[in-house]
Amino acid sequence: MGFVADLRIAHTADLDSASIKAARALLDDVFAGEVTDDDWEHALGGIHALVWEGPALIGHASLIQRRLLHHGRALRAGYVEAVAVRADRQRRGHGAVMMAALERVLRGAYDLGALGSTDEGAPFYQARGWQLWRGPSSALTPAGVRRTPGDDGAIYVFELAVPLDLDAELTCDWRDGDVW
Repeated sequence: MGFVADLRIAHTADLDSASIKAARALLDDVFAGEVTDDDWEHALGGIHALVWEGPALIGHASLIQRRLLHHGRALRAGYVEAVAVRADRQRRGHGAVMMAALERVLRGAYDLGALGSTDEGAPFYQARGWQLWRGPSSALTPAGVRRTPGDDGAIYVFELAVPLDLDAELTCDWRDGDVW
């Protein structure tokens, strides 16, 4: 018997432990064990979009709040993390459904959206209207602002109420692990 996919939106605080464990297991499976504890920590504390087929979690994405500095302003950014769809369920629209739900939240609560993408994921985000950040990237570290040249060309933004200069510097707040 086939199951119909069911999208559920919930804050981390409203997820039960089984859902949290299922999300982490899905990410570990999709990314072949390369999801670190820091990566997982980055996905918590915000809104999760979860796609279920019956009892099986087949898709996950989350949206957390961060501060990004742009042209001297600290902007409230909705940052997309931990986007994954189970390999045997990819290319069926589940990622688009999760992103549409998170983009709705972005439009109602943030100055802009941002995310770091792999080369493989970039066309998906571009097709949804996300724009490549062309300028230099940096992080506000405990030692001050430091360039993050390894992240240049992998950051995408979702422009909302605040006009963005995609060629200017963009600086993210500090966190352990990958800063972008």
